[in-house]
Amino acid sequence: MGLFARAGSGSDDARNASFALRNTTARKLELIETYESAGLGCFWATDAEGKITYLSDAAVAALGLDGDKLFGMPLVELVTTDTREGEDGPERPLGFLLGARNKISRLPVRIVGARSESWWELSGSPRFTAKGVFEGYRGSAKDITEARHRQQAAETLARCDSLTGLANRHYFEGLLSRTLDAYRHAKRCCALMALDLDRFKQVNDTLGHPAGDDLLKQVASRLGPVIGKRGTMARLGGDEFVVMLPDMDDRGELGELAQRIIQMISQPYSLSGSRAIIGCSVGIATAPYDGLDAESLTIAADMALYAAKGGGRARYRFFSSDLKDGAQMRRRIEEDLRDALAAGQLEMHYQPIVASKTNRVTCMEALLRWNHAERGFVPPSIFIPIAEEMGLIREIGAFVLRRSCEDAARWPSPLRVAVNVSAAQFTGDDFPPQVAQVLKSTGLDPARLELEITESVFVGDPDRIQDIFMELKGLGVRLALDDFGTGYSSLSYLQRAPFDKIKIDRSFVQGATDAGNNNPQILSAIVNLAEALQMETVAEGVETIDELTLVKERGASHIQGHIFSEALSQNEVMSRLEAEQIEFQPQGPARFRAERKTLFRQIGIVHDDYRYKAVLRNLSKTGAMVDGLLNVPVGTQLVLDLGGGQLAVCTVRRSKRASLGVEFESPLISDGADGLCTRHRVSPYAIAAAGQPLAPLTPDAYARLHAAPAATPSFVEVVTKDNRVADPALGYEYRYR
Repeated sequence: MGLFARAGSGSDDARNASFALRNTTARKLELIETYESAGLGCFWATDAEGKITYLSDAAVAALGLDGDKLFGMPLVELVTTDTREGEDGPERPLGFLLGARNKISRLPVRIVGARSESWWELSGSPRFTAKGVFEGYRGSAKDITEARHRQQAAETLARCDSLTGLANRHYFEGLLSRTLDAYRHAKRCCALMALDLDRFKQVNDTLGHPAGDDLLKQVASRLGPVIGKRGTMARLGGDEFVVMLPDMDDRGELGELAQRIIQMISQPYSLSGSRAIIGCSVGIATAPYDGLDAESLTIAADMALYAAKGGGRARYRFFSSDLKDGAQMRRRIEEDLRDALAAGQLEMHYQPIVASKTNRVTCMEALLRWNHAERGFVPPSIFIPIAEEMGLIREIGAFVLRRSCEDAARWPSPLRVAVNVSAAQFTGDDFPPQVAQVLKSTGLDPARLELEITESVFVGDPDRIQDIFMELKGLGVRLALDDFGTGYSSLSYLQRAPFDKIKIDRSFVQGATDAGNNNPQILSAIVNLAEALQMETVAEGVETIDELTLVKERGASHIQGHIFSEALSQNEVMSRLEAEQIEFQPQGPARFRAERKTLFRQIGIVHDDYRYKAVLRNLSKTGAMVDGLLNVPVGTQLVLDLGGGQLAVCTVRRSKRASLGVEFESPLISDGADGLCTRHRVSPYAIAAAGQPLAPLTPDAYARLHAAPAATPSFVEVVTKDNRVADPALGYEYRYR
C-alpha cells in the first residue's frame, strides 16, 4: 500500500491520501518555480475571453512589465506574430488560433512593451470543463531572444554585402526574380538601374585597396538618401551596384533620379587624407517594356550601362532595342582598335582657339580622329572610353602628344598646340620625362605646348600631383584646366595648381541667351576669377552669333567653337597658315535654339485610328519636321509613332505640300545620350490586352496593332524609294493604303 498506508484504518487512509496529494502539489510547485527561476521557461494562462490570468513572476520581472496592468490584458496585446521584412510569416496569426481554440505549438511571438526586444516560443492548449465549457488557455513559453538574434545575424549575413551593408548579389537576384514574377501577374512595372563607378580602378591603383573599400562604403552611404524608400539597393561585387525601383516607368523621373545619383557619387571623397574624384554611369531598363523576367531585364540594364560608359561616362542611358546593334559594333571596335595605330588610321585634326578681341587664332586644340578603313570616321566619344577599358589610353595618348608636337613644329606660324591628357597618362611616373623627350626630338618650343587636364587627374596623392605640375612647368610648357565648372571642387585645384588657362565648359555657353538662364552670371564669375588669378579663359562650344556676343560681353579672353571653325586636318592648317590666314570670321545662325537632331528614318503617323508611313526629318524636345502626308491642315492633331512603343501627341503648326512641322503636346526628354525619347511608352500589358502575346517592346510594337486598319484614310500618303519625299515637280508617288 506504500509508505503512507495503514491497514484496517479508513480515516488514516484518507489522511494519508490528502497528505500525499498536498506533498505532490508542493513538489510540482517547487519544480515549476525551479524551472522558471532557472530561466528554462515560464507558464501562462488566460480566461475564456483570452485575458491573461497568470504569468510567471520571473517572466514579468525579466520583461520589465507592469504586473498590475498585465493581468486582465488580452494575450494578443502582449505578444504579436509580426514578422521581419522578407521572412515567411506563420500560416495563421495568434488571434485566429485563439479564436478557433486551436492548439498552439512552438509559435514565435514578439513581446510588446518589453524594455528590450524579446521573443518567445509560445505553446498552449485550450481547457474545457467536464461539461465542455471553454475556460481559456494554459500554456508555456520559452525565451528565444538570443537564438532569434543569432538567426537574424545569420540571415543578414546571407542577404547583405559584408562591406557596404547593402543587399548582396544572391539575395538581390532572388528578390528581383520574385518581384517580377508577382508584378507580371499583377500587371505592374518595375525599373532596374545598373551602376558602375568610373575611375574606381585608378583609386585602387593609386591609393590602395583599403582606400578603395572605404570609397565603396561611402558610395553606399550616399546612395541611401537619394534612393530612400523608393527602391532596394545592392552591391553585386567590385564597383557594380544595382537599384530596383518598383512601380516606376516614367522615364522623366528615372532620368532625374539617375542624374542625381551621378551628381552625388561624383562629389569628392576624402580617403585616408587623400582626395579622390570618381564618376558614375547608369543603365536603366524597365519591366515589362524591356524585359519580362529577371534575366532579360538585367541584360537590358547592363546593355544600357555599357552604352552609357561608351558614350563618354558620367551619364545615364535608357535601354532600347537598337543597343543590341550598338553592342555588336562595340565588340568590332574593340577588335579593330588595337590595329588602328599600326595601320595609320589615327589622325590629328586641329580646332582654332581665337582671341575674342581680334578673332585671330592663337592656339590649335589637337583632336584625335579615327579614320576606319571600312566605317569611316569613328567618333572619339565612342572609341576613347573603349581605349580606356582596354588599357590602350596611355599608348594612344603618347601617339597624340608626339604627332601633335611634330605637326605644330612644321607650322609656319608659332601658334600654340593644346593637347588633351588623360588622367591615366598624366599620373604615370614617366609622363614629365615623356614630354621632355618629345619636345627634344621634335624641336618644338616648350612655350608652344599647352597640356589640357581635367579634374580627374586629381585622384590620388595631392603632393605627387603637385610635383608633376612643377616638373611640367619646369619644362616650360603651359597648363590648362579643361571642362571647368562641371566638377564639384574646381576652386580648390586653383589654390596650388599652376594653370595658365581655364576652359569654360560648353554647357555654360549653349542656351545661356535664353530668358531666365543663370549661365551668364556664371560666365562672369568664372572670367572674374580667372582674371584675378592672371589666367586666360576659353569659352568652349560657341556656335551662334548671340552666344558669341554674350561671351565677349562677359569678358572671355578666347573663344572656341563652330562659330569660327570646325577641326581642320593638318593639310588644311598648313594651307591657311602658309597663306597667313590666321583671322577667322564668325559664321553661324543668329540665335541659339533647342537642338534639332537631323534624322531620316521611317516612323508612323496615326490619325483617326488610321496609320500612315512617314519620314522623320529632324527632332527636338518640342517638335519635329515630318515628310509624307499631303496638304494636312494646320491645327490637325496627330500621333507620331516614334518606335519602341513611343507615341507623341502633336499638333500641325506648319504644312507645306507633304512637309509638316508639328509641336508636341508634352516635350520629349533626353535619353541620357544625344537622343530624345518620350516619358511614357505603350505598355506591353495594353498590347497583350489587344490580342498580342505579352512580350517586351519591339521597334514596331505599336504598329502591329494597326496591321489591318478598319478606318478610312483622310490624307494622301507620299512615299519614295529612299523614304525621302521629293518635290512634286520631280514626281511624287501617290497611293492610298
